[in-house]
Amino acid sequence: MPVFKTRLEEGPEGLQFKSFLGADAGASSNRSAPNPPRSAGVGNADRGYLAEEGRGAAKGTGGFWTVEYYQPYFDIDTKTVLQRCYMTLNPLAAPTFIPTHLTPADLYGPFWTLTTLIFALFLSSSLAASITAYLSADGQKFDYDFKLLSIAMSLVYAYGIALPVLLWLALRYLGVGEWSVVEAVSLWGYGQFVWIPASVSLPFTFSLIGQSKLNGHLVLLAYFLGANIYPILASAEAKATRLLIIVLAALHLGVALSFKILFFSYYIEKFGPDITIPGGDLPGAGVLN
Repeated sequence: MPVFKTRLEEGPEGLQFKSFLGADAGASSNRSAPNPPRSAGVGNADRGYLAEEGRGAAKGTGGFWTVEYYQPYFDIDTKTVLQRCYMTLNPLAAPTFIPTHLTPADLYGPFWTLTTLIFALFLSSSLAASITAYLSADGQKFDYDFKLLSIAMSLVYAYGIALPVLLWLALRYLGVGEWSVVEAVSLWGYGQFVWIPASVSLPFTFSLIGQSKLNGHLVLLAYFLGANIYPILASAEAKATRLLIIVLAALHLGVALSFKILFFSYYIEKFGPDITIPGGDLPGAGVLN
């Protein structure tokens, strides 16, 4: 009893309180604290959509048949899309395009690149046809050929979307897993940006200049795709896989020739009597391509 009496006489100063909440208490205090101010200009990376962990979280919200599954691949700012399009025109940036400029890959830029190319091909070919009809001597009337729009849509989407998907499936079957299907479609889609300035400028050039520009863009795109795809093919154990680059080159050449024949084969056989151009008396000066 004396010990009990002594402790009672110590008063409130002898009482000590100990928290058994541990880390929960710190978490509660952190939740109660005000959020720190965010920096101005919050972008896609701040929202976590472009990060790998953000993608994983978005994919977990639904299956591949849902919109939420593909949302991270379309959440990209316009500045990044334009920069990636511009870098496809730079041959020096081609070998390192995937690790340097296509991380992470997206589908928004390739979709609009291919769609813009479709309308650029149709409008440029229609403009070239109207110019040749106006300058022709027989005064032929010009009518829009909307079949070319459907042909351009089928050709561009098949080459820009279906071909990389088929290539990715073939490489997966051969045991090559160096890239994803999104990277394949994104690489091919951005690469087709090379055809847009070519299609816009070709109706305003004569035959030799137009042929040279078309061939230059053909070589530029072939080098861009080859520099990014061949290292992936070379990583396969089977050496014969590298021969796929020849197949891809043949398909690329076939698409380029299709563009030329379908959309830019317009010639003026004879100028009208009231139309004169500088150097019209020179051989071959009356040909517009």
